[in-house]
Amino acid sequence: MFSKIKNFFQSVPLTKFLLLGYGIIILIGTLLLSLPVSTRDRVFTPIEDSLFTATSASCVTGLVIHDTYTYWSLFGQLVILFLIQIGGIGFMSVAIFALTLTKQKIGLKQRFTMLESVNAPQLGGIVKMTRFILFGSLTFEGIGAAVLSFRFIPELGVAKGVYFAVFHSVSAFCNAGIDLMGNFKEFSSLMTVDVDVMFNIAVMLLITTGGLGFFVWNDIREHKLAFRSYRLQTKIVLSTSFILSFGGAAVIMLLEYDSAAYEGMNFAEKFLCSMFQSVTTRTAGFSTVDLTQYSEAGLSVMSMLMLIGGSPGSTAGGIKTTTFAVLVLSIICVFKKKKSLECFKRRIVDDIVHNAVCIFMMYIILTAVVSVFICAFDNVSMLAAVFETSSAVGTVGLSLGLTPSLSSVSHILLALLMYVGRVGGLTVLMALSNSAQSSKSQLPTEKITVG
Repeated sequence: MFSKIKNFFQSVPLTKFLLLGYGIIILIGTLLLSLPVSTRDRVFTPIEDSLFTATSASCVTGLVIHDTYTYWSLFGQLVILFLIQIGGIGFMSVAIFALTLTKQKIGLKQRFTMLESVNAPQLGGIVKMTRFILFGSLTFEGIGAAVLSFRFIPELGVAKGVYFAVFHSVSAFCNAGIDLMGNFKEFSSLMTVDVDVMFNIAVMLLITTGGLGFFVWNDIREHKLAFRSYRLQTKIVLSTSFILSFGGAAVIMLLEYDSAAYEGMNFAEKFLCSMFQSVTTRTAGFSTVDLTQYSEAGLSVMSMLMLIGGSPGSTAGGIKTTTFAVLVLSIICVFKKKKSLECFKRRIVDDIVHNAVCIFMMYIILTAVVSVFICAFDNVSMLAAVFETSSAVGTVGLSLGLTPSLSSVSHILLALLMYVGRVGGLTVLMALSNSAQSSKSQLPTEKITVG
């Protein structure tokens, strides 16, 4: 059996294997969720709804058609939880780890596939890194579940409280945003714990931990707090994440301070909610306030944060913090009239800049095109459509409540966006492009005017 798996590894191109792998996981999840045993009412779920839910869970997005707690049975919820876990840490991490447990030899092709799957910066130590990803994920999720148990057990009892704690810990760490709070109020997300300080901080820490990336944590583990010893990627990720999280919170609080969403809250509670929304917007998808009460300016800012997302090699989606940083540094480079892009006394090669521009434009085009289609098919405002599509392609999961009422065509488009967002824009482009090598010869250059 394992020899057949290895042969399959060797026969399929790396990028296409990643696309196929996530596709198979989504298909399995779709079939399981369509069964009567997966619903509370023991009825068959339409394939469209099952596919959308399986895609949302596998791509750790969080957009849902049905409330997770009130519609799905315990079996269905466990299927969703399993899909979240596989999608969060990457199916290749699980596959490589399974092969190491059976003492199967990990070939170069498998290592390169793993490298592509988790956006690793180098091939060396990739199998060791796989173990770190799995055990590190379980450790963070375990600690998170233990903390959240103090919130759920007193209210729900030991068994149900522990289950809720584990589910929300995994969902938060994997930046999935799928919740079981329908137990208290249907489609309420985390609004029932909007000003619970311990719960908010625990979930924010889980989201941030999963969103920073496994290679960042490995760098921190090796060099402790010696910032100067970190790799350039780690420095950029930490700096950009800090600026986006606190800067986003400041902007959201400024725009929404007197909004109906924060009615009855004091300054500290408003800051807590703003901070939570800034963190969760970076691909987690939980919400502690009613987003329909937010202003258009606030929703626009959140849409931009959703497109940026988390960091490479993490459980988060979006164009990634490093891509955003490279784009900003490129602007600075032009203003300062420098020939090369520099950051933390290091020079970033032009290929990285080209990739960043390609990823950014791909996400912008996908968001714009699908938003127009949703406007046309479902007669919703452009802002609402952009918010939903940004949430999907950024694998966030935040919603203005439109998802359940959208048409089948819109659901399919959003599912495709979630798939592209989780696999990665460059991976999709490379998988669909011609594999033939480009010619070494170059055409003559000619200047054009831009701007």
